[in-house]
Amino acid sequence: MLLSTINKEDKNMSLFSKENGEIFKGPLNLNNPIAVQVLGICSALAVTSQLKPAIVMGLSVTIITAFSNVIISLIRKTIPNRIRIIVQLVVVAALVTIVSNILKAYVYDVSVQLSVYVGLIITNCILMGRLEAFAMQNPAWPSFLDGVANGLGYAFVLVVVGFFRELLGFGSLFGVQLIPDSWYMENGGLYINNGMMTMPAMALILVACFIWVHRAVNKIED
Repeated sequence: MLLSTINKEDKNMSLFSKENGEIFKGPLNLNNPIAVQVLGICSALAVTSQLKPAIVMGLSVTIITAFSNVIISLIRKTIPNRIRIIVQLVVVAALVTIVSNILKAYVYDVSVQLSVYVGLIITNCILMGRLEAFAMQNPAWPSFLDGVANGLGYAFVLVVVGFFRELLGFGSLFGVQLIPDSWYMENGGLYINNGMMTMPAMALILVACFIWVHRAVNKIED
């Protein structure tokens, strides 16, 4: 009996156990933070007019969510319950400041495009929700996996929306023109960029379409 208990604990502690695998896979599909939980919609609408800022925003949220989860998990037993939200905000604010300065140093043009939305990661409902619902109750490694998975699930939706908005709205990807100039009406062709794709309203429609397709494919009911 004792041996079986020890083996069970060792299995649960394994870095790549079945339980940890489920923690990682959930937010990527069946528990996607945008498609299922409908969180993080504001930034998904605001930063997806082009693919590059969408990717940078997604990676920034992933990094901040992962490491804030780890930090809060490591200190969770020492945080007084009455100030836990304040402690979480301090940890997140410190990480956001670091990421924001790195973006300004190495990808300044993208940092300008993202504007205030990098700073607003501090109050991102996905991030704060994972800290409160998961990191405060679980060890560091599962918390890290949960943070990475939720960040990547969020980033995936941003990339999909950014891909279609930039391609159909500007005829380019990563700023590189893909649709030949000869195709455009002003040059004798029949094509014209869809200006609606550059507007936040179209981003909302694309996110709604993504949610619809995702729920239909996975047979998710309200």
